[in-house]
Amino acid sequence: AVKLVESGGGSVQAGGSLRLSCAASDSLSSMGWFRQAPGKEREGVAMIDADGTTYADVVKGRFAVSRDNANAKNILYLQMNSLKPEDTAMYYCAQISLWVGYDPHLTEYKYWGQGTQVTVSS
Repeated sequence: AVKLVESGGGSVQAGGSLRLSCAASDSLSSMGWFRQAPGKEREGVAMIDADGTTYADVVKGRFAVSRDNANAKNILYLQMNSLKPEDTAMYYCAQISLWVGYDPHLTEYKYWGQGTQVTVSS
């Protein structure tokens, strides 16, 4: 089974930055991140595949997804800048099976990790 392990979450003030990392046991296509806040639906945040990167409108211009597959590493990153309190959520690394651009809550995932908490205070 594919194993995904996230790290890098934490607490930051509004306007601050964090970089999340995800170590994958295998090289996977269409990787990305989703988040889920208490009482809310999962929300696709960003995806990277052979065609490039795609972002949910709410994070465009602030978040950047990248990956490092050099030397047999399978690491996914999410650089988060200009963080807002509404970005507070558990963030999950995932293999994305279907990206739904018009509604990130409908994006589907095949595998995901245990998550890392991001808390942004005002």
